[in-house]
Amino acid sequence: MSELSGRTYLVTGGNAGVGYATALDLARRGGRVHFACRSEAKGEAAVAAISTETGSDQVNLLRLDLADLASVRQCAQDFASLGEPLHVLINNAGVAGRRGTTKDGFELQFGVNHLGHFALTQEMLPLLRASGQARVVTVASDAHYQVGGINFEALRSRTKSLIGMREYAVSKLCNVLFAAELGRRLEATGVVSYSLHPGVVASEIWRRVPWPVRPILTRGMLTIEQGAQTSLYCATSDQIADQSGKYFDKCQATSPNKAVTPELAATLWEESEKWTAADQLNRP
Repeated sequence: MSELSGRTYLVTGGNAGVGYATALDLARRGGRVHFACRSEAKGEAAVAAISTETGSDQVNLLRLDLADLASVRQCAQDFASLGEPLHVLINNAGVAGRRGTTKDGFELQFGVNHLGHFALTQEMLPLLRASGQARVVTVASDAHYQVGGINFEALRSRTKSLIGMREYAVSKLCNVLFAAELGRRLEATGVVSYSLHPGVVASEIWRRVPWPVRPILTRGMLTIEQGAQTSLYCATSDQIADQSGKYFDKCQATSPNKAVTPELAATLWEESEKWTAADQLNRP
């Protein structure tokens, strides 16, 4: 199939889980796919596997560590140096069930799931705008319904909860807020933005959850192929061009958490912009 021929996609975390299933489907349908991941060895193995399965020679690897803003900027520079257009950025990578801080001093799950992707998207916006009809698809979670807001001070310190699930929910709320605000800011530019819940998927994102908890947590979850369907819908469907900023579940726009307000989204954007500015970064 070649329905996506001529379209270029960048998928973060495309070496495993939902990201891998997403990249595989896009490549199978003729898209040119770059995936950005932290492990070069795992990334190369995934490129080889997808290339072999699809027969595509348009699958490539970029190095990206979302927990390090310098790495995010380098990834964007590496992509720009290829001289290619970018039609769809899929902010897919994420962590769950881990505690700690990023290299730049932010709570780990906030830093990886939201702030790294915020920085990457900002770096990629010139290419997205230049390509004409472009999209930014951000993989969130229905976990964002579990919190009522954001404690901005807590984002600058180590994970507090035992297995980080509250912090994970906050990071996913940030994903939905970011996608909504991005949609407002890019109105009438030709670039649209969506966030989505992939379903509860038994993916690599749970690999760091302690063993006694992990098998219980992942029992009955969706496969990665099932979990990729809404990402693919948001990345490729012609039916949702007028729904920028919306949150999707099961390939349908649905109402997000009531905490997803323009006011909170604007505040998060302003703080994220400040925290990711190279000349303003103030590590704790």
